[in-house]
Amino acid sequence: MGQTAPVSALVWTAAGSLAAWLWLLLGQGFFWRTDVRLPADRGPDRWPRGWPSVCVVVPARDEAAVLPAILPSLLAQDYPGRAEVFLVDDGSTDGTGELARELARRHGGLPLTVGSPGDPPAGWTGKLWAVRHGIALARARAPEYLLLTDADIAHAPDSLRRLVTAARSGRFDVVSQMARLRAESPWERLVVPAFVYFFAQLYPFRRIAREGARTAAAAGGCVLLCAETAERARIPDAIRHAVIDDVALARAVKRGGGRVWLGLADRVDSVRPYPGLRDLWRMVSRSAYAQLRHSPVLLAGTVAGLALVYLVPPSAVAAGAVTGDAAAVALGAPAWLVMTGTYVPMLRYYRQPLWLAPLLPFTAFLYLLMTVDSAVQHYRGRGAAWKGRTYTRPDAVPDEG
Repeated sequence: MGQTAPVSALVWTAAGSLAAWLWLLLGQGFFWRTDVRLPADRGPDRWPRGWPSVCVVVPARDEAAVLPAILPSLLAQDYPGRAEVFLVDDGSTDGTGELARELARRHGGLPLTVGSPGDPPAGWTGKLWAVRHGIALARARAPEYLLLTDADIAHAPDSLRRLVTAARSGRFDVVSQMARLRAESPWERLVVPAFVYFFAQLYPFRRIAREGARTAAAAGGCVLLCAETAERARIPDAIRHAVIDDVALARAVKRGGGRVWLGLADRVDSVRPYPGLRDLWRMVSRSAYAQLRHSPVLLAGTVAGLALVYLVPPSAVAAGAVTGDAAAVALGAPAWLVMTGTYVPMLRYYRQPLWLAPLLPFTAFLYLLMTVDSAVQHYRGRGAAWKGRTYTRPDAVPDEG
C-alpha cells in the first residue's frame, strides 16, 4: 500500500497565502475598487439657507517651492458662499509667509490671512499646532465648515463646492479626499500607487462611510470638517500629539458619533515631488512605526503578514518550479494572480502601465524594509522626523490636566 507524500511547508504556506488573498478579495470591503469618488455637483436650490460659509486652513512650513502651484488654486475657488483662506506659517525659514502674501496680491480671489503660531509646545506636532492657530483665527468668522488642506495640494476651481455638496447631501461631519500623488519618476511610478493601495487595504473606503462601522480614516491633504463637530470633538487639541493626524482626526469624530466619508480625488492633486527612492523612503519611514503604535509586537506581526501575503506567492512559484513541487506552483500562482488583479484598478487610476502590477511583491518588500527602518530610527531617537522636528511617542508626553 503506497504512502501519501507529506505536504511540504512551502505548500502549506502557499495555501495560507492564497486563503488570505481570497479573503482580501471578497471580505475586506472591496478595498481594491477605485470608484469611491465625490458625488456629482448639485445646485444650491436644495438648501433653503444657501451655501454655508467655509474657512480654509493651510499649515505651511518651508513650502516656498510648491506654494506658487497650490495657493492660487485655493484663492481661485469658484464657491458661491462666503469663503476665505488662512495660511499658517509654521516657523518657515524660506519666506513662505511673505511669498503667500505676494501671491495673494498678484492673483486676487478669496481673502487671505497669513498667521504664525510660534514654536509648538511640548506634546504638540508642528502641523497640528499650526492647524490649531488657523482654526482659532477662522473661528472669529464663525464658519460652518473648515477645509484643512496641506501646502502641497492643488485644488480644481470646483473642489470646495463639491466637498461642501457631498458633506451637506450625505450629512457627513468629515468629507476627505485622497489627493492624487505625483507619479512621474520611475520610483514614483513603482511606489506611489502602492502607497494608496496599501492605505485602502488597511482602511477600506466603503467601510469608513458605513454608519456604525468602526473603521475610521481621512487623508490629511484634503479634509472638510464641520466646525461644530470640530469644537465638540476638541480638534485638534484632542489629537495634538498624533503623527498620523488624519486617521486620529477621523477616529475622534467617529468616537463622538460623527460620520466620515473618504474617497479618491479626481481633481485634487499633490504637487510635491518624490523623485528618488530616498525621498519616498523618508516619506514612508517617518511615520510607519507610529502607525504601529511603536509596538514591537505589531511590527513583528506586520512583517510576517507582509511576507505571507505579498512575498510567499512569487516565492512559491519560483521554488516550486525549481524543485518540481507542482502543488506549490498551483497555490502560489493564483495567489499572485489575485494580487495582480486587485492592483490593476489603482494603476489605472494613476494612469500607469499595467505591467507594473506583477511587480507589487517587490514594492511590498520595499515597504517592509521601510517599516523596519522606521522602527530602527525610532529607537535611535530619530523617528517621526519632518523638516527639522523629531516627535516623541505619545505616551512619553505628559498630558494636559
